Amino acid sequence: MNDFAIEASALKRSFGGRPALDGLDLRVPAGSIFGFLGRNGAGKTTTIKILMGMLKADSGAARIFGVDAGDPARNVEARRRIGFVTEDKELYPYMTVDQVIRFTRPFFPKWRDDLERRYLKMFDLPPGKKISDLSKGMRSKLMLLLAICHSAELLILDEPTDGLDPAAIEDVLRELVAIAASQGTTMFFSSHQLTEVEQIADNICIIDKGRSIVAGVLDDLKAQYQRFRIVLENDLPAGIRWVDGVENVRQEGRTISLLASRNADAVAAQIGSLSGATMERFPVGLKEIFLEHVRSDENALV
Repeated sequence: MNDFAIEASALKRSFGGRPALDGLDLRVPAGSIFGFLGRNGAGKTTTIKILMGMLKADSGAARIFGVDAGDPARNVEARRRIGFVTEDKELYPYMTVDQVIRFTRPFFPKWRDDLERRYLKMFDLPPGKKISDLSKGMRSKLMLLLAICHSAELLILDEPTDGLDPAAIEDVLRELVAIAASQGTTMFFSSHQLTEVEQIADNICIIDKGRSIVAGVLDDLKAQYQRFRIVLENDLPAGIRWVDGVENVRQEGRTISLLASRNADAVAAQIGSLSGATMERFPVGLKEIFLEHVRSDENALV
């Protein structure tokens, strides 16, 4: 069995001469809940469309279950093993909820009638209502039902909680975790809601300008990153070179805020060698890791 449900290597794609993906590398472990993060325009939706065979890459390779995502002769079978929720939540507008479910069901021999009934009730979906009359949140719920009920081995979810109220979001996140735990389903989801990603993801990838800039096991990344707050008694030594792992340093008067992505103990030892300096250490969450890597900061010293 392939250890990765999704793999991409040096993936490139441009539109009108502007790169959307610029050498993206991606590895999604089978059975993981994988958060795919980035600002608007970072390349997330382009990546998903390439994985789904909806776009072709200019160069590089993308594979799902070891199959080339750009090979139409082979990827049809792979896509049958995927449940997909699109960013725009587009469905046949002239169909009712019940009609689109009955239309979808025959394509998937492993369709779960029990889950269909469960999610119709849980999501409060009105069977007789037309898709065109549903809110975006309701369409999100319906697309999740369609994706989950056909016993997919991989769920590719683009903003799956878009339009949902907080109670519905909690229900959806709880169900996704339960499905991953009970069925071993791989979850690959793109979201702007960092708190949601941090709540359920075990692996993440942050992309910016079409490249992967941070990737790994979320708990490991959170353990490696630390924020230091330093209060100086004296000026910093001229030309100080911080140890390897210091990502960002900001100074306001005698106070310095420093972010380390690794070697936190070595960073602490260097700070401890500064005459008269006091230091505090703080854990770092996903939101801070994300913001530190995707925002520009003209006041940063490193």
